[in-house]
Amino acid sequence: MVVSVSAVLLLGVTVVFFVRKSSLKPVHAIICALLGFYLSTTSMAPSIRDAGTSFAGVVNGIHF
Repeated sequence: MVVSVSAVLLLGVTVVFFVRKSSLKPVHAIICALLGFYLSTTSMAPSIRDAGTSFAGVVNGIHF
């Protein structure tokens, strides 16, 4: 659960940054969010979740 909350926060901050810089229109952000909701109901959702968890594990293993 912690990985998904931090990923949502990171993606949310990124979207706010792009909207503020006018690189991403609010309508485009809404369309991207809707795409995410629709993808979460498909058979691809477990694969996407596993890939996100795997990526988070790789990032967590990096020591600066």
